[in-house]
Formats: sequence, structure tokens, C-alpha cells
Amino acid sequence: MKKITHHKRGKALRIRSMALLSGIISGTLFLSTGALAAYPNYNPDAVYQSGDQVLYQGHLYEARQSVQNIVPAPDAESDSWQWLGERSEQPEVQAALATSYPAYQVSHIYVNGDRVSYNGQVYEAKWWTQGEAPDAPNSTGVWQHIAANPGPGPGPGPDPDPGTPENGIIGQNPDGSYIMSKAFLDAREAALTSSPQFDAVRASIRTRDNTIVDAIVPGAASNPDNVKRVESLVSEQQWDHRFPERNAAYTYTNFLKAVGKFEGFCATYTDHRAANSDAICAKSLAVMFAHFTQETGAHNPHSPNEEWRQGLYFVREAGCSDDVGSCGYNSECAATNWQTEQWPCGTTPDGHYVKYFGRGAKQLSYHYNYGPFSDFIFNDVRVLLNNPDQVANTWLNLASAVFFFVYPQPPKPSMLHVIDGTWQPTATDITEKRTSGFGVTTMIINGGIECTLETEKPQSVNRIKYYRGHAAALGVPIPADEQLGCAGMKPFKKTSDNSFGLYWENDWGYYKDNPGGASFACRIESGYQTAHTTLKQGDYAKCVQKYYGVTIE
Repeated sequence: MKKITHHKRGKALRIRSMALLSGIISGTLFLSTGALAAYPNYNPDAVYQSGDQVLYQGHLYEARQSVQNIVPAPDAESDSWQWLGERSEQPEVQAALATSYPAYQVSHIYVNGDRVSYNGQVYEAKWWTQGEAPDAPNSTGVWQHIAANPGPGPGPGPDPDPGTPENGIIGQNPDGSYIMSKAFLDAREAALTSSPQFDAVRASIRTRDNTIVDAIVPGAASNPDNVKRVESLVSEQQWDHRFPERNAAYTYTNFLKAVGKFEGFCATYTDHRAANSDAICAKSLAVMFAHFTQETGAHNPHSPNEEWRQGLYFVREAGCSDDVGSCGYNSECAATNWQTEQWPCGTTPDGHYVKYFGRGAKQLSYHYNYGPFSDFIFNDVRVLLNNPDQVANTWLNLASAVFFFVYPQPPKPSMLHVIDGTWQPTATDITEKRTSGFGVTTMIINGGIECTLETEKPQSVNRIKYYRGHAAALGVPIPADEQLGCAGMKPFKKTSDNSFGLYWENDWGYYKDNPGGASFACRIESGYQTAHTTLKQGDYAKCVQKYYGVTIE
């Protein structure tokens, strides 16, 4: 548990220092490059005296007392260091802060959350990467440019529980850490996630208990309604015909179980779309099958089967195995960071890390994807981290693909919401060629690779061909004006009017009436992955507990 100590002197320092940062950010205070040089990078071997200021990983700190070999940290007050602020939009300030991050190295392996300095700018990795510079012309979007302090979040807000203090703190432990009200935190979570967008996403990703899923078999009267709808559109004989070259693990029963897990997939709509429920389901299947075929198809020009019927050939990534020297996909497991803490890699009997190469119809990869998927399916991250091959040899081989179809990736919507009309393109979307249709689902899946030129790349051309084949087989009409490709399409961008995000992040804002000026709150983040999701009830409290070391009662 982290101790948050309240110092009257420290509070005064923070007020003064935050005023200084505010001046820098707003542009009212100009600092020359020479002035910025007054802030040296933190040196663990140096001895700092009270009042000395240093840069460390993009943050500015001031020593509270004589300090040596105590690393500054932005997520908690301490007796040694006072956090003064993070990055600024002022170019000169940003350039100086960038020097406090390690320089990008082409041979180094980076994982989600790692930050680097590159050409005077700061970048943060979204997922595992090696050998791809942050501003590479053909970048796959793995790097997020860090350009400005996100600033204060919405704050704790009004008291949702009569009698509870406005910041949710209801007491203090003997060690100085704080006690917060569970009712306050739960109410705060509910308020922040109360919007039509959150309601629509929660409805679309709702799942059934695995005991119900395990009981699903073809033709059973007890099958859920959405499974019966899919059975009426794709029989077992048609499944065999559509995927004659599939791996034996992709059974029709596994397909139905994958559908049955997700209540919102091929569901009966209760609004104006009710009469189109069958048509929306058929189109969803055509889109999903087309992407199956691109991701896991045989792509064999000499096969007697049309290429659109060669899907689901691979159940494990080609060329990969559990052998120690095969592929990789576990080099990040040895790192000490929040990802390995949240999603700890499993080990083999001989002590090697398990390999998280691509498995299943969507080729799920990396431990930071297996962990969240395992949590979603089993409410336990370790099930698939310890045994990832379940994504290859059980109904999860197809459920992982349905999961990807219904789950959004802010600022990108889910593919389901593109197909069923929940997502409607804005004027900006239309200007940037993001319109309702098959093409934008390719952008969602792999836009950083396939949608970067003004002409269609071969992968996108393949997906269109496969979509046409599966749509015809399912009787799905393709309107003449449906945008099928993604050439020239711009990536989705975060907008100020979109309050939806998948993750909770610390609210780094300064709140003068709180102990130490800390927020004791988290905010919604839509730009990168964190350890806590907005779609899992109770994760807000866990986020606050992680950053502020509080006891929750």
C-alpha cells in the first residue's frame, strides 16, 4: 500500500510550482532554451538539496530535503520529492522534457507504456514493437505521440452519497494512508460511464455463463435465440461447404458456442431495426467470414476451392510452436512493468515462458491480449495466460474472433456497430473517407498496414473479394454505393465530443482542497491500454486504489 503523506510545506510548494507550470503551458511565461537547461536530468548518484529541481521521464520534480539515490515518481507524494508537473505544449519546454526520456534504439524491444525520446519528441508504445521508428512513413500506428499535458480531469464531482466528503475520503489509517468510501467510488464510476455510448457498448458485449455455452449443440431446442438465428442462416452442411479446408478444430459446434457466448451478436433488436435483425446478422457473418479468410486462409491459387472458401486453414500462426527457439512472443514477459504485473506470463514445466503467438480465427497474440480476453471469458486472467492453446483447440478459437468483432477499440467503434448502424459517420468521418460499409471494418482491423495508400493494397483487395463471395452465399445484397475498400482512408481520431473510452487512467490534475493536491480519482482514457477497464464494474475503485494506496470500505 502506498503511503500518501500530507505536508503543509509541500502543499505550498505544489501551489507555487503548479502556478509556474500553468504559466508555461498557457504561454504567459516564455523560457528560452538556455533557461530550460537549468533543469538537469535526474542522476541517481547525485546529492540533491531541498529546492533542487530535476527532470525525470518527462516530469519535473523538486527535492524536499537532502536526497540521493531515491527515484522520483509522479503517482504519489513522498518525503523526498515534490512532483511539479508533466509535459507542456510549449515546443521549447517539450524539447527539454524529451531529453529526460531514453533515446529510441532500433534494436530495443518496447512494450505497451514504454516512452522514448525521438527527434526531440516523446512517444509512447501502444504494444510490442521492435525496429519501427516512431515517425516511420509506413508506421503501423504502434507509437502514440505525447504532445501535451492532459490537464486536470473532471475531478471527484459532487457528493453522490449524503454524508460522504466530496473527495470520497472518510478516514485515515495509522500509517497515514487514506480510507475511501466504496459507495462513493461506485457512484463515481456509474456517473462517468453513464451515457448512450456506454449503454450501447455494454449491450453489445454482454455474455452468457460458460455453463450455458457448453450446453449448446446443433439443433438443440435449448439453444439461445441468437444461436438459432445463426443456425437458420448457416447450417452445418453450409459451414462445411464455406470452409472445406478449415482446420479440424474449427467445428460447427464450436462456431455455435462462440456465437452463444455473446448475447449481442446476431441478437434481436428492440428498436427500429427489429425487422432487420436477420439481415444485420447475415451481413455481420459475411463481414466476419471475409476477415477470417484473410487472416487464416490457405490463399492457395492451385486449390480446387475458390479462395473465398479457403478460410480457417490455420489455427496456430504459421511457423510457430511452443519450442524455445520458435517465433518469440514472450520476450516482454521478463520485463518488470504494470503489464507483466497485471497479466503475468505462464511458464512451461521446464521454466520457460509460454509463447503467445497467434491462435484462433483472429490470431490472438501477445500476453497483454490473452490476459484481457481470459478475464472477459473466465473472469480470471491466468486461465489463458497459463494455457493459451485453449484459443486454438476449444470453442475459444472462434469466440476470440467474435469478441474482436463486437468489442470497440476507441476511438474506433466495433465492427458490429459499423454493420448494425449504431455508429454513424460524422462530417469529419465522411471527409476522411470513413463511411458505413465493409471498408471501414478493414480500417478497424489493420488500417495502419492496409489503408495507407491512395490505391487498394493487396490485403484489402483480398478482403473485398472474400466479402463478395460470403455475402453472395448468405444472400446479402451489396449496395452499389457501399464503400468496400479503404484506400486513402484516414485513421479514426479521438474527438472532444466522444466521452467513451475503454480504460481508467489516473487523474493527474491538481486539486488544492485535497491532501497533497492529489485528485484521488481516475479518468477515462481512450488513447492507450491500462490495467483497468471501464467495462468491468469495480475497476474504477481498483484504479484509485492502485494510484493512491487507499483502503476502500
